[in-house]
Amino acid sequence: MLEKLHPDVVDAYEKALKARENSYSPYSHFKVGAAVKFKGFEQVFYGCNVENASYGATICAERNAIWSGVAAIGKQDMEYLIVVADQEEPVPPCALCLQVISEFYDAEMPIYLGNLKGIQKVYLLKEILPVPFNNFVA
Repeated sequence: MLEKLHPDVVDAYEKALKARENSYSPYSHFKVGAAVKFKGFEQVFYGCNVENASYGATICAERNAIWSGVAAIGKQDMEYLIVVADQEEPVPPCALCLQVISEFYDAEMPIYLGNLKGIQKVYLLKEILPVPFNNFVA
């Protein structure tokens, strides 16, 4: 586990870990939990992956958490995101989730990756998504 994490990050990790237990993953058997904190808001929003026989209808834990926050408080900038899975080497968000994250991000936003033992790694969003698909003139 990473040393000297802010207590709010540890609390959010615990929420992601608990959400992971609620995962509906009968096809992959790969449970994932996530928690997101938006800037300026104390509440942490969390989610788990929910699969469907029509794989396109499946939702990842990260998007579930983000969209729960959007439903509650509207579009806001994210302060940080936590992803938890039962893997020795923690897993980053998938490409679909990274694209969603890019709508709410700051390039310096930390993404904490954890497993059942705790948070193991932290990356800045710009490290795992250096060229987001959102730099367009509308």
